[in-house]
Amino acid sequence: MMMMNLALRFILELCALAALVYWGFHASENTWIQIMLGIGVPLLAAIAWGTFRVPDDPGKAPVVVPGKVRLLLELAFWSAAVLGLAAAGQATLAWVFALAVVVNNALMPERLLRLWRFTL
Repeated sequence: MMMMNLALRFILELCALAALVYWGFHASENTWIQIMLGIGVPLLAAIAWGTFRVPDDPGKAPVVVPGKVRLLLELAFWSAAVLGLAAAGQATLAWVFALAVVVNNALMPERLLRLWRFTL
């Protein structure tokens, strides 16, 4: 079951990046701004997502942060994707995505508790 949740989480991470791309290309009428937002924002989000980690998470932790900082980063990441979809006129998709993220996190309470308790 845990492997399925982790697979779903990975898919949700990719969907969040896709949502940020979608928002970026719909955020302005100016083509250059669309390109900068549609590529730049998801790229920055992916860099932050992969850089700031706690030691026990899968993968290398280039910059180790307390668990609460990681939780805030995740909240910002998921929220940006949801708000981006809503702002781009995809309110239903935003709600469905938000629900999927909440359910996925609810199915991994031990991870959330571990992050909440982890300090440097």
